[in-house]
Amino acid sequence: MKLLAIETTTESCSAALALGDELIQRSELAPRRHAERIIPMIDELLAEAGINRHALDVLAVGRGPGAFTGVRLGISLAQGMALGLDRPLIGVSSLQALALAAPLEAGHVLAVIDARMGELYAAAYRRDPEGELQPLGREQVAPAASLVLPDEAEWAVVGTGWLAAGEILESRLGPAVRSAQGERYPQALAVAQLAAAKFLRGEAMAPELVQPVYLRDKVAETLAERAAQRG
Repeated sequence: MKLLAIETTTESCSAALALGDELIQRSELAPRRHAERIIPMIDELLAEAGINRHALDVLAVGRGPGAFTGVRLGISLAQGMALGLDRPLIGVSSLQALALAAPLEAGHVLAVIDARMGELYAAAYRRDPEGELQPLGREQVAPAASLVLPDEAEWAVVGTGWLAAGEILESRLGPAVRSAQGERYPQALAVAQLAAAKFLRGEAMAPELVQPVYLRDKVAETLAERAAQRG
């Protein structure tokens, strides 16, 4: 299987290739430069692997939540490439991809992304006996003080939400916080890993069926309203 994954939902911009058991990635912090950097990253990966786009079997994309423009860019690019190549597409939760950055020994992971405006994107996961991360409830967008969090004895917290609201999260979770890594972002490498498992389970789909997840619907509505007014 040859799988190309992209992730552009946060300040980090990344692309990854899964070639059988081999994984290679390009990643950099590039705020507001994702549109400029993502295509060169993809081209560099394909050149390193010695293949062209038509050799790909499937594409994958971090489908959000995250920055509105980043989510939209990733979905649009992945859909366009998949449609052009006549290949299926797999959407992967950017929060679940972020959760893969937690220590392997962590039994419960809280993935949090700074959503600005005093809110966090968040999702909780439990590591099952096979080592896979299983969701505990729904993905959320809310102030740190209002997040619905399962009552667990220990947590590994990952993501920029810790930098934005670590004191509040720590006051809520207390000694259950066993580790916290604030300078972590969803990565295409993790998207590729999760998408490869989905591909083997037969979860790839037609590109147009993969939808972005914004969570904060009012932001999307407001941007659409502004565009309509300009028109």
